[in-house]
Amino acid sequence: MHGHPYRRWRDGAAALRVGDAPATVPVEIAASYRARTRGLLGRDGIDGALLLTPAASVHTFRMRFAIDVAYLDRGLRVIALTTMPPGRLGLPRPRSRHVLEAEAGAMAGWGLRVGTALAVEPAADSP
Repeated sequence: MHGHPYRRWRDGAAALRVGDAPATVPVEIAASYRARTRGLLGRDGIDGALLLTPAASVHTFRMRFAIDVAYLDRGLRVIALTTMPPGRLGLPRPRSRHVLEAEAGAMAGWGLRVGTALAVEPAADSP
C-alpha cells in the first residue's frame, strides 16, 4: 500500500513504512490544529515519529530534545531533511505538505533520506 490510505487525515496512531523496509515505525498523526500546535511540546522523547499534516515548517521552542525533521511532499516523498536543536525556528519549505518529526538520529537509523517514499498504514492494533 503506497501513499496514504486515509482520504482525510485524522489524529491518532498509525504505522509508517519507510521505502521498501519490511518493518514499520510507530507514528502518531497530528492532523487537527490543536494536535499540530501541541506537537512534541512537553515531552521528554518520542517512540517512533510524529506526522504533522498539513505542515510546511516547524519550530523547536520550549522543546526538551533535538529532533530530526523530514519535509514531505503531497505523495509522502522526503524533499528535505534536517536536525533541529531546541529553540529554533525552521523555515517553511516550498512543496512541503507534511512534516515528520522524530528524536535526533532516529531517521538515519530508519534509512530515511531525500527521495525516500513513505507510506502511512493503519496501526497493527487497529481493526
